[in-house]
Amino acid sequence: MRIIGGTAAGLILKAPKGLGVRPTPDLVRQAVFNSLGGRVVGARVLELFGGTGALSLECLSRGAANAVCVELARNHARIIEQNLAITRLPPERFQLRVHDVFTAISQLAAQGSQFELILADPPFGEKNVGRRSTSLSQQLLDDKRLPLLLAPNGLFVLGHTKRDTLSVPPEWSETKVLKHGDSLMNFLKRN
Repeated sequence: MRIIGGTAAGLILKAPKGLGVRPTPDLVRQAVFNSLGGRVVGARVLELFGGTGALSLECLSRGAANAVCVELARNHARIIEQNLAITRLPPERFQLRVHDVFTAISQLAAQGSQFELILADPPFGEKNVGRRSTSLSQQLLDDKRLPLLLAPNGLFVLGHTKRDTLSVPPEWSETKVLKHGDSLMNFLKRN
């Protein structure tokens, strides 16, 4: 896994051992960032379910103003800190919050924080044929506080697996879906 573009392009990132983290594959990240284009430059970024921090670090490498990365597991947070050091990106532009994602969303909403770009590629949910999804991706879509964090004209990029069929609530409009293998990346805007 590596940084694909920007000032830290080509640097190899660390990932936690074991099955606890499923980093967004390089090809999927490349497709996402190709679609985002210049939207990243100068953006305030929020990454949920940080894992390795690759999405927020990629944003900083490509000129984002700052990034907040939320990760619950302390051992994964240590890897994110190591990856920030590897990239030599300005640490003052990066904030790591070791919290439950939904607690962090609540705290950030209470502070009135807003972001031009929110990225989340949570652990995949199970197949949900004939019933509504209960996955973390669906829980993010259903969280009434999350749209408050997205700045006007901002974009929410949400990853999930093909077998996890999501229901998009009326707070969101889907603008694009990228497909790669078993991964889908939904681009959503706030209604």
